[in-house]
Amino acid sequence: MKCVNWKSPPLNLEKLNLLDNQVHLWRANLDISASEIEQLKNILSTDEKDRAERFKFVQHQNRFIAARGFLRKIINYYLSIPQQDILFKYSDRGKPKLPYNNLQFNLSHSQNIALYAITKHKLIGIDIEYVRSDVDCYKIAERFFNTREYQLIKNLDRAKQAQTFFHFWTIKEAYLKATGEGLVGGLDAVEINLDRESNINILGIAKETIAANNWFFDSFIPQDDFIATVAVKNQQQPLTIKQYTLN
Repeated sequence: MKCVNWKSPPLNLEKLNLLDNQVHLWRANLDISASEIEQLKNILSTDEKDRAERFKFVQHQNRFIAARGFLRKIINYYLSIPQQDILFKYSDRGKPKLPYNNLQFNLSHSQNIALYAITKHKLIGIDIEYVRSDVDCYKIAERFFNTREYQLIKNLDRAKQAQTFFHFWTIKEAYLKATGEGLVGGLDAVEINLDRESNINILGIAKETIAANNWFFDSFIPQDDFIATVAVKNQQQPLTIKQYTLN
């Protein structure tokens, strides 16, 4: 799995060009200063501020504010809409989108790292997970994955179990976030296999082999001890991916 080389966005950025066959990935560190948190909080909507207040711990409140504030900042790069004026519409499962606009996006955060995926027209989802060694991976896989995937993980040596488990998880979660179903859609919706060289193969989507051909998955290491996957629907032409960092 490749490590991503994050780059700063173009200097003097007013509006960032996004081609139809491109996916832009952004990374942000959510642990920022109190003054930066206050600045980002000022551009959030009332409902976003209310959601932040529901978190019990200040650290979690601040990370939520940072994640949503950075999302507004990123969207501003593409649409030139004032950050505080960006309006989100939410699906029944809570997935945010922009009404009356072909810009598609998704975000995910784990610990202090947030990732954002941006494209045009196509459904897109992204998931990042912190690779924890203290998780009973094959027990969770037994409950939520299909039998083949569970056996694959159980038969790996302990050093590879966590890496493979979280790799599988990010693929499944990215797909479910792209469709807007979330975990309600079931982690077994995406069927995954490993070949002898430990390469990932997507065998089917919702028990349909052909459906897997309509999805593009790209897994990568956004930072040490993390794994991430981006999923894009209806990939009719080769996609190019650019990676940017906010801070």
